[in-house]
Amino acid sequence: MISFVKTYRCTLCGRTVLPHEAKGACPSCGEKGILDVEYDYEKLRGVVTKTWLESNPVRQMFRYMPLLPLEQPHVTRMLDVGWTPLVKSYVLKDTLGLRSLHIKDESMNPSGSLKDRASAVAVLKAIEEGKSVVSCSSTGNAASSLACHAARMGLQSVIFVPKRAPVGKLNQLLVYGADVILVDGDYKDTYQLSKEAIKTFGWYNRNAAINANLVEGKKTAAYEIIEQLDFEVPDWVVVSVGDGCTLAGLFKGFYDFMKLGLIERLPRLLGVQSEGCKPLVDAAITGELKEAEENTIADSISVGIPRNPVKALSAVSASKGAWIAVSDRSILEAIKDLGKEGLFAEPASAAGYAGLKKAVREGIIEKDASVVLLQTGSGLKDPENIRKVLLTPILMKPDLGALKTYLKNKGDHHHA
Repeated sequence: MISFVKTYRCTLCGRTVLPHEAKGACPSCGEKGILDVEYDYEKLRGVVTKTWLESNPVRQMFRYMPLLPLEQPHVTRMLDVGWTPLVKSYVLKDTLGLRSLHIKDESMNPSGSLKDRASAVAVLKAIEEGKSVVSCSSTGNAASSLACHAARMGLQSVIFVPKRAPVGKLNQLLVYGADVILVDGDYKDTYQLSKEAIKTFGWYNRNAAINANLVEGKKTAAYEIIEQLDFEVPDWVVVSVGDGCTLAGLFKGFYDFMKLGLIERLPRLLGVQSEGCKPLVDAAITGELKEAEENTIADSISVGIPRNPVKALSAVSASKGAWIAVSDRSILEAIKDLGKEGLFAEPASAAGYAGLKKAVREGIIEKDASVVLLQTGSGLKDPENIRKVLLTPILMKPDLGALKTYLKNKGDHHHA
């Protein structure tokens, strides 16, 4: 039994479920009744203090074990997830006119994305429950991260991906030894097949929205942001949004630290979606969640039916944040912008910066604000889409004269 977890509560009806009975969504509400893990903050206040954090030598997400719904035994064998760099921006900060801009570079995680935080928890929970097969449906990053950590811990992974999954992510899955089911359909079809298979075969379900424990893994990014900023709370935290689980996780992390008296206020959250797939942006305006098309190059956030809408929408409203949608064209531009800071983002990750630019331009985020942007995944995962924004190098003969001619014309070449 985990000492600090009190109960699992349904975000719709408020029903509570005992920790050892919480295996999926709410028994009363079904799949829409996403559970939320509730902790005993009174007890935790005596454990998780600034002094405890400062003296904690562990430099990865498991430094926060008292705030995770996990048992201890298998953690030491895991790859190091988390404690990713918080990169101080110079070029982009000045371009936007912000007081400060930091970029939390989650592409430095073992499989190259923020999803490692959730998958690490999933694999450990699967072991706790005695499962030997873990499974999920994913547009890419959740899948490759699950396959990575399952392989490390000796579990088999069965991964369902839509046929449009980028080659970089498929390669990762196959290298990690996953059983890859490439579904002839979109993400909705892929999710449905995975759901039926998981139920039929009794595999461990890593589908993030359905599994309340996975948000708990993602929230550790928020803890790190606060620690890495020396407990100075930023005005805004910006992240691209698909299902809504990462946004929900960030809110939960900041909320935990506020309940523990470690910070006095919450940062405002900006949720960014692509104009080609923006069900949560629309729901925030209309109050009604409708299925959206999945028509964007940002595959990791191309989710027509978000599975965690309640937590995501309430995270933005409770933090007095905002929602914004950006075009594919601005996403591709943002990839190049982030390159100016030495960062390489996949389209879904760059969407966050595209949203930040637009929010500053529209006055949603004021000039002179302090901002943290999450870079959620590496550009190496989606080489085909990234090529769309780049000039192809000229093939040159090994001849100095040819090089001189090229350099002389370079200005024109760049502005062609």
